[in-house]
Amino acid sequence: MSEPVEPPPVEPPPVEQEAVERDPWALSLVVRVERDPAPAHTDVLVAAARAVVLLLADERVTDPDGELHAAVAAWRAGHIRKITRRARGVRFERTAAVAHVEARSGDAVVRAFAPHPRDTVPEVLRTLQVGGLDLADPEGFAVPAARADLLTVRLSPGVAMTTGKAAAQVGHAAQLAWEELPAAATRRWAAAGLGVRVLTGAPVLAPADRVDVRDGGFTEVAPGTLTASAGFEPPD
Repeated sequence: MSEPVEPPPVEPPPVEQEAVERDPWALSLVVRVERDPAPAHTDVLVAAARAVVLLLADERVTDPDGELHAAVAAWRAGHIRKITRRARGVRFERTAAVAHVEARSGDAVVRAFAPHPRDTVPEVLRTLQVGGLDLADPEGFAVPAARADLLTVRLSPGVAMTTGKAAAQVGHAAQLAWEELPAAATRRWAAAGLGVRVLTGAPVLAPADRVDVRDGGFTEVAPGTLTASAGFEPPD
């Protein structure tokens, strides 16, 4: 009988990756939600998507010496997590003390903040409510027509998500589009103002022309669920 063959040793993960996962980083999105008028669900999603890309394109991030460059680099070295928080009135205004970018759509205002370790969230953000943000669109709410210089984010039909969860997903889709789609397309998008439209529907672009988001399964949906796709759809 032949001697049993020992399996090859399993290499441990790099120390840096272990550190990232022991203390995961997250990017905070803060939605302004006043009682009257409350923002429309889709406007929040559009503003969230734009806020994420505006942050990534900000000189404080792109410049190696920029004040936010190191934080974004550390966040991107691990799992890309986003947390949606909400605030109104003075509590929202106080968040202006932390470096951020802001995007608007309709009555929706969303701020994106530099990523931070889970256990060292800035105090002004840490006390804001996470979860439970679930808005609706008014009757007759219209989504703009497709354009080649307008990013289309499609939420997967049949995947139920609150507004807060969906905001994180469209933010991730916009990030992947910015980072992975052809440079010619993203330059055209940037020149047109980084506009975004969000709707629910199955992807219409070929896999090579879009990016897909599969959720990590930390909240609301099962791991690996296809939650959103994004790309530059031609005019209808």
